[in-house]
Amino acid sequence: MDPRSDALLVRAACDGDRDAAAALFGRHWQPAWRVAFGITGRRAMADDIAADAFERAFAALARFDARRPFAPWLHRIVVNRALDVLRSERRLIGGELPFEQPDPGGGGLAGDHGSDRELLEAVQCLPLQRRAVVILRYGIGMAPAEIAAVLDVPVGTVHSRLARALEQLRAEREDREDCVERP
Repeated sequence: MDPRSDALLVRAACDGDRDAAAALFGRHWQPAWRVAFGITGRRAMADDIAADAFERAFAALARFDARRPFAPWLHRIVVNRALDVLRSERRLIGGELPFEQPDPGGGGLAGDHGSDRELLEAVQCLPLQRRAVVILRYGIGMAPAEIAAVLDVPVGTVHSRLARALEQLRAEREDREDCVERP
């Protein structure tokens, strides 16, 4: 792994250093893919979105503000692209899209545990904006201020979306538990 900081790698990549671009890609591919998968719930779509986000990011590196961290900027591209693709697809076919199990070797958000799959399926039922904040907070581990920067919303909006998403997930879990307990 390249020991240089993201800022140095960005600068070198802008100057045509392919090794620096490859180091950025290697360092940030898994988190970008996890964000895309967490929002879309589909491996192939996550692959396409993450790849497209990197293509867009590398095309715009000259405009990147190197004083800022690279990862949130890239995640913003991933989130926006994922939301755009899902909105477009839903307009074309209507309704909810299927959820797929993450590739265990591909660094998905969860393992093969049934409860992990249930949680990911529940997250997929959240509205897109809430889903994005949940994935960025709990799937990637970003702080609310970082999420606000990625989504270009106030921190209060992030907190609100997180609270509503968690409330919705708790309510759905309680509903499922009530159904299981009934004879």
